[in-house]
Amino acid sequence: MLQLSNITRAYELGGEKAGVFGVSLDVPAGCLAVLAGPSGSGKTTLLQLAGLLDEPDEGEVRLNGESVSTLPEKARCELRLRRLGFVFQAFNLVPVLSALENVMLPLQLQGMNEEVARRGAAEALDRVGLSDRLEHRPGQLSGGQQQRVAIARALAPKPLLVLADEPTASLDHAHGGPLMDLMAQQCKDSGVSFLVASHDPSVIARANLVFRMQDGRLMSVEGAA
Repeated sequence: MLQLSNITRAYELGGEKAGVFGVSLDVPAGCLAVLAGPSGSGKTTLLQLAGLLDEPDEGEVRLNGESVSTLPEKARCELRLRRLGFVFQAFNLVPVLSALENVMLPLQLQGMNEEVARRGAAEALDRVGLSDRLEHRPGQLSGGQQQRVAIARALAPKPLLVLADEPTASLDHAHGGPLMDLMAQQCKDSGVSFLVASHDPSVIARANLVFRMQDGRLMSVEGAA
């Protein structure tokens, strides 16, 4: 479903060469995959490339068999809106909007009318166990609930792939484990794939595939989807 072929993206950091170098990996449909490694190993850079937020110096990104790494910016934006979902460590919810309104946003950006977007957002929130929190604003929700709203927002447009950067870093163990269980269940239920950057052992333990990164290079692949 997601294929990265010989991806290189180099830049300077503190006078030294950093980035990712010659990375190839394949994330099948319905797979919970983790990019594992210490800080500075290239996890976030690779996630940005997979999410079309940056372009590789060399190599190719393919999504569902289509080469997407060299698309013009307008087409990349459209693809991000309709085929990709993003979950961030800091949640990135709009504080003045309710949970329902936050999840409606990407659907309305796709051009859905308000009523259809409202139904889709409510369905997505129900899938993450928050049907009783539709009208709560982020400040009225726990950290775990806010992250579930962020997952619902990523899932509402029915993407092929959701990219998550350290999604449990802001959560304690009691909330981080259930969050990953939720992601794994969504893979089974809807066939969506998750590519998660993390060094959290509890996240890695729940993955179908683990891509271990070090110094910008893929060192090993563990597991089978």
